[in-house]
Amino acid sequence: MKKIKIFLPLILLTILILCSSETSAQESSYHYVYISVRGKSFSKKLKVQVDFGDSEEQIKLGEEYSELLTNKKSYAAVLNFMVEKEFELVETLEYNSVDQGSGGTSGVVFIMRKKKK
Repeated sequence: MKKIKIFLPLILLTILILCSSETSAQESSYHYVYISVRGKSFSKKLKVQVDFGDSEEQIKLGEEYSELLTNKKSYAAVLNFMVEKEFELVETLEYNSVDQGSGGTSGVVFIMRKKKK
């Protein structure tokens, strides 16, 4: 009976460690993308820059997505396009600007991720 009392906490601790390492492995199995969206001057269209990373392939893909998304007229259109490509929204950030005492949002950043295959 004493052996069971000693081994039970060890078994539970082992299970907890295995579960936590599995969770961290799942979190690192994503591709992340940084999408900067700003309004064009004197236009209702948007200027979009997509950043997948630093490799040549990622830069090329970012340029392709940027070209496809630039000139959309709504932030929702940008998000909907990315969701169709199986990305999910992780975080939204705002660009804020102040000009002669008045401020406002001058752009938005979407941080999105997609599960690695």
